[in-house]
Amino acid sequence: MAGNATLSKAQSAKRDEWYTSTVDIEKELRHYRPQFEGKVVLCNCDDPYESNFFKYFAMNFNHLKLKKLIATSFVGSPIAGSQLPLFEAAGMRDAEPTKTAYKVEITEVVDLNDDGAIDLLDVEHLLRHDANAVTPLSGDGDFRSKEVEALLDEADIVVTNPPFSLFKEYIHQLIAHGKKFLVLGDQNHAKHSEIFPYVTENKLWFGYDNGGTKWFRVPMDYEIATASRTKIVDGVKYLSMGRIYWYTNLDTTKRHEPLTLYKRFKADEYPTYVNYPAIEVAKVAEIPFDYDGVMGVPITFLDKYSPDQFQIVGISTRDAEPMRNYAEPEAYAKDGRIVGGTGKLFLPIGDGRYTGVYERILVKRIGDA
Repeated sequence: MAGNATLSKAQSAKRDEWYTSTVDIEKELRHYRPQFEGKVVLCNCDDPYESNFFKYFAMNFNHLKLKKLIATSFVGSPIAGSQLPLFEAAGMRDAEPTKTAYKVEITEVVDLNDDGAIDLLDVEHLLRHDANAVTPLSGDGDFRSKEVEALLDEADIVVTNPPFSLFKEYIHQLIAHGKKFLVLGDQNHAKHSEIFPYVTENKLWFGYDNGGTKWFRVPMDYEIATASRTKIVDGVKYLSMGRIYWYTNLDTTKRHEPLTLYKRFKADEYPTYVNYPAIEVAKVAEIPFDYDGVMGVPITFLDKYSPDQFQIVGISTRDAEPMRNYAEPEAYAKDGRIVGGTGKLFLPIGDGRYTGVYERILVKRIGDA
């Protein structure tokens, strides 16, 4: 049993080991630069020298006017240590290779090689020669461990790509500690019952560069059925993902930009659900500007959501009433399967039958929006 548990843990670590590209990091981080001045930044789900998050903050330490950068590694990482000869770092020479998690702390980055610019050579020089910059951790570096969690007390902003399988637990921890954060996650995480209340309470929202195709570095033995989603460049394997979003509680300008609404409400174009008092809006672009009641909109609405314009009142999977209260199963199910979607909201389609729609966010306009 212990062997199976160890294997399962190793497989989970591999599936969660996605390293974000520098391009995607720079594209998002450029929007928040003033908010980082004088702050302590923590990257607690990264192998520091392999992580492009660490590289970004180390090379831009002075430009962002950071107070301190902290990053921790995880023993279970299948990529860790593949670039920097880690145990040549001054603070790690007595540590046991491949079995030691470590912490990097940087309070200044200077042009040590006198080339006129701050680059990775300066950072590597610092790690090799400053015994206080890199130190071993006593545990495995898991963000849930007491020694890594304790680093949250010192941090102002947490920025990383956390394990997606532990995303809910990770967000809970950040919010419980009252931290500012900017982290990557699957779009669908937002609708999970443990995360969605944070959305409705405006404790987290989406950042700027969401969706599209993002490429992540993965271990060479990472396998996926769809071959077109992987590529190998210069001996490095990459995986593409299509619904990766930035989750944050740092203020953004986009969340204060109202949606332009152009459609007028017409009852025959916006049917009312059978099992919840709201109208169906199939596309975000078709939200009517003159309807004051509750509307069901696609989850993609969250990327355009402005709390100045809308109130989120619920989600279909939680708030829709059971359809069995309104009709016999044969009227809305086929062979035991809900007809027309995976959601719990239903629309009439004639002849006493009903079809389900996909999950909907329930919203209403507020103020003069």
